[in-house]
Amino acid sequence: MKIAEAARRLSALSQESRLEVFRLLVKAGPKGIAAGDIARRLETAANTMSAQLLVLSNAGLVRARREGRSIIYSADFEAMSGLLLYLTEDCCGGKPEICAPLVKTVTSCCPSPRRAAR
Repeated sequence: MKIAEAARRLSALSQESRLEVFRLLVKAGPKGIAAGDIARRLETAANTMSAQLLVLSNAGLVRARREGRSIIYSADFEAMSGLLLYLTEDCCGGKPEICAPLVKTVTSCCPSPRRAAR
């Protein structure tokens, strides 16, 4: 991952309501949640929620798919894992054991489709 991509993703998460949305989508897992349901759960106006989801989508942190009349959003777990790994790849001045628990969690919690296919 390049620094510009990491900065774009971190910037998208640096606003409270977007961070709430992303955490809700992470909890929902791959099945995701309809945009209207996200707005209702977080008690946010639909147009405001659309703007927040657009920022997260443009940052590559969420994916959208259409199911009938609904747009279902889900966290992009591969992108999330990539960001966390980027933040810890040069961990602790040559002492990777300090970050090992985090890296283990990131790589085992929600395996990416690419890793699962290997």
